[in-house]
Amino acid sequence: MPDEVLSQSEIDALLSALSSGEMDANQLKEEEKDKKVKVYDFKRALRFSKDQIRSISRIHDNFARLLSTYFSAQLRTYVDIDVASVDQIPYEEFIRSIPTMTILNVYSVAPLDGRIIFEFNPNIAYAMLDRILGGKGNSVNKIDTLTEIETTLMSQLFEKALDNLQEAWGTVAEIDPILEDFEVNPQFLQLVSPNETVVVVSLNTTIGESSGMINICIPHVVLEPIIPKLSVHYWMQNENPKERKPEEYESISRNIKKAPMNLSVVLGKSSITVEELLFLDKEDTILLDQAIEDPLLLEVDQVPKFFVQPGKKKSKIAVQVLNEIKGGDYDDE
Repeated sequence: MPDEVLSQSEIDALLSALSSGEMDANQLKEEEKDKKVKVYDFKRALRFSKDQIRSISRIHDNFARLLSTYFSAQLRTYVDIDVASVDQIPYEEFIRSIPTMTILNVYSVAPLDGRIIFEFNPNIAYAMLDRILGGKGNSVNKIDTLTEIETTLMSQLFEKALDNLQEAWGTVAEIDPILEDFEVNPQFLQLVSPNETVVVVSLNTTIGESSGMINICIPHVVLEPIIPKLSVHYWMQNENPKERKPEEYESISRNIKKAPMNLSVVLGKSSITVEELLFLDKEDTILLDQAIEDPLLLEVDQVPKFFVQPGKKKSKIAVQVLNEIKGGDYDDE
């Protein structure tokens, strides 16, 4: 067990107590001899660090935002989803915590091994179904009598939401989630052993006037290959942009070359008063600040780029480039 590090204020308080006689040094020695025992429940093994749990929470914060947008568009009503908690518990405890009859979607997440569970509270599931069928989003708890049509509609809605899960996890792993099973009784689902540690992400969900929870159960065996990527160190490393491949550079260059630009040649400039402007008439002459022997300025999207001289090419007005303006400097170098 690592030694506990005291802060400066705690050290000062301890020295003050010893000097004033409030604490006996011999008493401290006796306390040090006593072995400090930390209770550990082997049935509730903590296999994820706090750092990894925070990373999972951050991923699903993003997933909740994407899911809110998706369901709002599909159901055409107000949908608000946010992460309520992220816990690691035994699989058996998760199964006992959800209703006896509920909506369970089982997904495979290739190339990762194992499967994950999405549990939709009946209030939420039937509010969604009511909206799909043209209702106001009212919830009717009759899970035990799901019809084939209801099952199909729900499955299609949940299956289309998988793109959001794939996008949310894209920063850590490229997964391809596929809906494999649709159940209403959790007792029929035995994904892993009862004592296997799972991460349960609970999402507060509000659809119109109905509210409930969406629980995501992710077994440890699924996340085991990518656990190193759930650390802060990995996230900080990946903040730096990756080096592009040669073919990517070529593709970007090819597309940039096709981008249109506006070219304009400045013949000269002049400034006049408002009074002079009001009395301008036909055949009046305005003097420009451009000498006839000096080169003209060519601008690319209003940014000075070249010095040019006017002329003609095949009976069309044209300009010939003389020099490039570097760094936006108007002076000829």
